This record gives sequence, C-alpha cells and structure tokens, in this order.
Amino acid sequence: MSRKLILGTVSALGLASAAAAEVPSVAADIPPVHSLVSIVMDGVGTPDLLVQPGASPHGYSLRPSEAEALERADAVFWIGEGLEPWLEGSIDALAEDAHVVELTETDGTTELEFREGATFEAHSHDHGAHAHEEHEHDEHDEHAGDHDHDEQDHEGHDDDHDHEEAHAHDEHDHDAHGHDHHGHDPHAWLDPENARVWLDVIAAELSELDPENAATYRANADAGKADIKTLIGEISAQLEPVRGKNFIVFHDAYHYFENRFEFPASGSISIGDASDPSPARIEEIQDKVAELGVTCAFTEPQFNGDLVATVFRGSDAKTGVMDPLGADLEPGKDLYPQLLRNLAGSLTGCLG
Repeated sequence: MSRKLILGTVSALGLASAAAAEVPSVAADIPPVHSLVSIVMDGVGTPDLLVQPGASPHGYSLRPSEAEALERADAVFWIGEGLEPWLEGSIDALAEDAHVVELTETDGTTELEFREGATFEAHSHDHGAHAHEEHEHDEHDEHAGDHDHDEQDHEGHDDDHDHEEAHAHDEHDHDAHGHDHHGHDPHAWLDPENARVWLDVIAAELSELDPENAATYRANADAGKADIKTLIGEISAQLEPVRGKNFIVFHDAYHYFENRFEFPASGSISIGDASDPSPARIEEIQDKVAELGVTCAFTEPQFNGDLVATVFRGSDAKTGVMDPLGADLEPGKDLYPQLLRNLAGSLTGCLG
C-alpha cells in the first residue's frame, strides 16, 4: 500500500472518529424516558439508561457504570425530583456541566395533582390539569420543540397549588420514602400527549448540542409524534368495549393514562410506590369493591401482589398486572409505545 493511500486512509478514519465524537453523550433516567430519547437519537447514537428495568425509581442506588454514564453525559433527561428525589443530588455532583432537562418542568407538559384517599370517584380527572404557559395538547404545534430551552428553569412555576378540600388522612400524606402526596403526580410519561411534547423538547436540546445531526433529530421526533398520535387513536378504540367497568390499581400511578383516555380507576390499594396500606385503607377499598361491583384489580411486577389478594378475598373479581415502567420490556425506542399497548391490553384482558 502506498504511503499516500495510507495517509488518506488514516485521515478518513480520523475524520470519522471526530464526527463520532461530536455525537452527545446522553443519559436518561427511567426506561420510558430512555425510549423517547432513543426515538429521537435513532441512527445517530444510543442514550445511557440510569435506572434499570424492574427497579423502582423512587429509591435507587446508581451502579458504578451508571454513575460513569451520568458523569460523562452532555445531556441528562429525567422526569424530575417528584419521582426521583435521590437523583437530583447525583446530577448536581456528577453532571454539573451537562444540559439537564427536567421533563415535567418543560413548556407544554400537562401535570395532574395527586388524588387523595383510597377511592377516586369524587375527584374530577381534569382537576389539577396544568399545561405550562398556553399550550393545548390536542392542538399543540407540531414544532413546539423550537422553544428557547435556556428558559427551562421556570422560576415562576408554582407547585404549591391550593387544595379545595382538606383531607385529614394522616397516612395519605407521605409514603415510606417521605414523598409528599399533595401537589403534582410525577407519573406524567403515561400521558402520551406529554410524550409527544417531550419528543420536541429532546430534539431541540440535542440539536443545540449537535447541530450537524439536527435534521435527523427533528425528523425522528416528528415521526415519533405521528406514531404516538396514531397509537392514541388505537388505544381509545381498544378500550371502548370495556368503558364504564370498575377496577382498582395497586397504587395511583395511572392518573395520566386514565385522564387521557377517559378511563378512570375506582381507587388504589397503596398510597404510593413504596408504602403498604393500613387496615383502615384496606377496609375502605373493600367497601368500594362491594359497592361498585369492581371486577378487576391490578398488581405491578415490582410490588407485593399478595395485597391485591387480601383486598379481593371473598369476591369473584379477577386480578391482572399493570406495569407503568416497562419492567419486562427491552430498553430502546420500541419500549414506550409497547408500554402503552400493554396497559391497554391489561385493562381489556381483565375487564373484558
């Protein structure tokens, strides 16, 4: 091989390596967020996942490889302190120079307030619905991602909403990790319209870091949004035959899904992801099961299914499994739509 050819080959490899090095290193907190980032980065790069499938995001210790991924990240996408209070300190310590995007604080995100009590029928599923600024999800701009993301601190954002009703349930205020169950419910990824907004946010942030691949990020986000819009219609049609049937969930993680598809649960067994219900709460749920003729209760892969059996002891109701995180799904761009399909399939399978 001639010296000229060798030098040309080395030069080409060097340029290729330089181009590859320009792709941002990206970290995402939970599998659904990782999936949305993977959709946007498809064909360009692969984000790192911080909280592994099957683990609860409410309390988690980063493994060394995950801490390293956070430390080298140019961008970090996470749900927020309401879901992962432990992660904020890790981000501050390990990713202080990264672009950090708290998705629930971004413009256009719908937020819902926590529901209080073991049963939900007294709470409007639009109560507490909150869209930052003036964005409407049913008609949101297909290019809403062209926001100025330097303003994502949202200093005026107020999480201290007044409650019209004062509840005296001591056990309803905090779960075992001390999470305040007043204020905004952090499970916002289960509203697929939020996911569509976040695809724009992710694409805009990555385009700022990596302008050379901006067109790919934008095209991937637009395609992802179109796919999720189609999926919303498919799920609405799938749920239609079982609308009006009553069910109980393990914990109140599905408010966003219920609200989007107008398919409300009758109540939840546990206060939060990490707390067992008191005997009084179990009795309240059992009374509601009998009163409404609840036909199905859902457990989750991460938590104690025996509690569902306790609540439904002596009844003819069926049990099913609902998973808000995709514990059994392969991380990647296909996880998020499959997660929503699985939720709809769980509902129709148990209630049908």
